[in-house]
Amino acid sequence: MRFTSVAVALSLALVSISTSLHGQRPDDQIDPRSMALLQQGRAAQAAGNLDGATDLIESAVTVDPRNRQGFIALAQVADARGLPGKAIRLYREALLLDPNDVDALSGQGAALVERGAVERARQNLSRVRTLCKGACPQATTLAAAIAKGPPAITTAQAEVTKVPPKASAKD
Repeated sequence: MRFTSVAVALSLALVSISTSLHGQRPDDQIDPRSMALLQQGRAAQAAGNLDGATDLIESAVTVDPRNRQGFIALAQVADARGLPGKAIRLYREALLLDPNDVDALSGQGAALVERGAVERARQNLSRVRTLCKGACPQATTLAAAIAKGPPAITTAQAEVTKVPPKASAKD
């Protein structure tokens, strides 16, 4: 396990404790070093360097574990890598910091669809629509993901893992 992964795990634990005790700081009060690392990570992601993006963004949330946008960016990188389960967990961390973050709710909903949890994604969509007054691109994006449904592989895996009924003693 890489050092940064351990540091992020420790940061996540501290986020939960710190947020419950002190509440979320506004975004303009996040450590400027953390915000600079986040921007560098986003640039690396845009350039297609997902490993570099992950390292930089993990450093950003280590510097300031209340950097909600950092967790969202990490979740987006996990999505880009095809890791919806990890993305769901990272979006959850962002939602611990701000339960009304429509970007985190929408992103988590899309990742839930990828995992086949369409009903939970619909719950996220309902919350996004409640929070957005008027036109909301996050609601539109999530509604489209739900309409598209889970990937065929997820559906096929669900079919394969179904346990056949037990044969009766008479058979």
